[in-house]
Amino acid sequence: AAALSGAMAAEGPRSLFALSAAAVSRSMGALERDVWALPGHLLRGLLPLLTVFRLERAEGAARRAGLSTQPIWRKLWDDVMKTRPPNSENVTCWRKKFLETFFSNVLHGVLDVSSDWRLNDHHFSPLLHSSPHVSQLTLCNMLQGAVELTAERNQKVLENLAGSLRILKFQHLLSSDQSIRRSLVLLLHRLIHHGSVSQVSMYSWPVPDTVLLVLILSMSAGFWRSGNALVYHSSPCSLCREEDKAQSQETAQEQAERGRYDEREWSDGENQKGSPRALEEADAEVNGCGADTCLNSVLSRPRSPPLQNQVCEEASSEVPCDDTSIQGGSSPRCISDQLSCHPVLRKTRRRMKSAVGKKRRCLRRSRGPYADPEDLYDFVFTVAREDNSGLLDKNSATEGENAENWSTSSPGSPCTGHAGCKKRGGSAGIFSLKAAHRFRSVSTLELFSIPLTGETCRTLSNLLSSWVSLENLVLSYNGLGADIFCILSGLRALSRHSDCHLRVVRVSDVFSHMPCMELVRCILSAFPQLHTLSVSFDLKNQLEGNRPEGNPSCSEVEIPESCLEQLEIRFPREPLHTAFLLPVLKASKSLQQLSLDSATLPCSQELGLLLEVLKECNPNLKKLSFHDVNLAEHQKEVLLLLQDPVLQEITFSFCRLFESSTTEFLSEIINTVKRNSSLKSLKLPGNRLGNHRLVALADIFSEDSSSSLCQLDVSSNCIKPDGLLEFTKKLEGHIQQRGGQIQFTHLRLFQNWLDQDAETAQEALRRLKAVCSVVNDSWDSSQAFADYISVM
Repeated sequence: AAALSGAMAAEGPRSLFALSAAAVSRSMGALERDVWALPGHLLRGLLPLLTVFRLERAEGAARRAGLSTQPIWRKLWDDVMKTRPPNSENVTCWRKKFLETFFSNVLHGVLDVSSDWRLNDHHFSPLLHSSPHVSQLTLCNMLQGAVELTAERNQKVLENLAGSLRILKFQHLLSSDQSIRRSLVLLLHRLIHHGSVSQVSMYSWPVPDTVLLVLILSMSAGFWRSGNALVYHSSPCSLCREEDKAQSQETAQEQAERGRYDEREWSDGENQKGSPRALEEADAEVNGCGADTCLNSVLSRPRSPPLQNQVCEEASSEVPCDDTSIQGGSSPRCISDQLSCHPVLRKTRRRMKSAVGKKRRCLRRSRGPYADPEDLYDFVFTVAREDNSGLLDKNSATEGENAENWSTSSPGSPCTGHAGCKKRGGSAGIFSLKAAHRFRSVSTLELFSIPLTGETCRTLSNLLSSWVSLENLVLSYNGLGADIFCILSGLRALSRHSDCHLRVVRVSDVFSHMPCMELVRCILSAFPQLHTLSVSFDLKNQLEGNRPEGNPSCSEVEIPESCLEQLEIRFPREPLHTAFLLPVLKASKSLQQLSLDSATLPCSQELGLLLEVLKECNPNLKKLSFHDVNLAEHQKEVLLLLQDPVLQEITFSFCRLFESSTTEFLSEIINTVKRNSSLKSLKLPGNRLGNHRLVALADIFSEDSSSSLCQLDVSSNCIKPDGLLEFTKKLEGHIQQRGGQIQFTHLRLFQNWLDQDAETAQEALRRLKAVCSVVNDSWDSSQAFADYISVM
């Protein structure tokens, strides 16, 4: 109240209504219900005087009175956050924007609620009351936010986030101790496995902690131990207990049905000594699957070869094998080879399957509500260290082994996709994945600027192989190198699942370890259902082509008809061989967007062939983009594209269009665009238009034009203020001649020389903004001296 009075006093004398409204706002605890019933004209003056707690509660009353609180929330943003949010013009709800950012700032300790009287309400719990509005949250550094959210005092906050949060981001993470990782486990389990998080993104982690990274990846994929091992404030996860109870009822029913079936079998073969029933019971006793078997004794026991064979038999995903030795320098054999060498093991597979099922159920029963904290991490560390042959180290660590010892185990060799393993279908770490409980998983995974080691790539490959809920996969600047084949192996295994939902794949890196078109064909042949595929590399690896043995070239793979709608390829200065690209385009009848970046054209016929196929096979193509492709000698093809009656957006970015052209070429471009009524957007950044060419482009909107052009991008084109002003005057003349009827709405002017004459530039921009929306920036043109010399 004192803070409110002080704020009002600072603003000067107030009207009687303002004084009354201030008095009411100080007594909202008693008057709230009466205030919500006030007429709209009275409520309008009261709303700006409310605290955040009361303002949030006033939404319903304001809506019923026909009032919007958006301007109040926007002013709150300006006063409290004191920054302009990125893309502020796209903010549709300032209430949500403010409360979501407010939650994050309070969680990370960068905002003091006592700094503004509107935040200082004793009824207002910052995290609790803002959490229902949080759909996106970023955790960073030492994961202090995870520790705070899993504290006992914030149980209700975590419940709210489980219902509202959709996107969880990790940025600039550092190594953490086990207590922090435990808090992260609880957080991920609640928000992903029992929550609504559908996207996990990780950014800028130059030296990732393998244990922490594998933990996040595994839980994002829905893998973890049974929920009974997740002790939350001295008691197991209640949601998991409910699920386990339902599953145990189903299991009991299945066992009862199996018992009736076994009785019939027993009556038919009672005297057979090697009956499956007898051997199954014997195996159960030998393996210690009694109901009272403790967890530690089971996990510390060396894993037996028969169990390994059985598990790999069950696997349906593709298995990349290592060519390096596993133990004692001996060469590993694929699971199929081992089974062929041991017919007895193969015959008893059904018996072992039942026994292992019993064993897993026993493990779940034997976990008490107070499981050792070390148990929680065994699964993650095991997945991170297992080799790709599918065989587990017999000398595996015991339950109490230190976590750091798990994370520093030998990384092994790159995933090579050995043919023998493809035949059988085992998977690295498959035992751990199958033994783990499968929870809900996210549908989008994004990894930006996070180096992935061979060990981590194999773990990710294993997770991808059965991640059927995954719809969007983004791997950006992860230093994959030869490990790209390991990732592809996991994706091929995933493609064999009939319920696979993958629709978007984006892969970008500094070096390419295989030709771009080969990677495109490899992914598209495995996933014809993809809607978006983006492949981008900066530089070509000099060792490209030295692929691991067992990974044949994908350039010969036949591409089935696909559902691809968007294809983006950034070539590392590779020649654009249409022999490899055209089959992809022919198979993509639904293609709507095509972007080719940094490709070189080996001969003049290549582009012509490309245009022919686009016209014949891609009738739905709406957007076509060329970036950093030298089109100086392809004027005929450029004009053909501008004539296309289907294309709605064409981009020639840094394509050197006018490097060796004449004035007639520019006139032909203008006349072609004037006759094309389907083209909506023309983007010409970085083509050295200069002043005179920009002024000439204004004729696109002349009185005799049938153009429907709405957007024009002339960024990075050496445009000066006087040229922009002349363009503006000419455009105004054409608009006047057309009676003010023009569809032109957007002009982009980034990185031009408008700082050379600020007064003229301001006049040009002022007049342009009366005609269309102008997007420009403050750019130092002195950086462009070389370009200036080239266009003089």
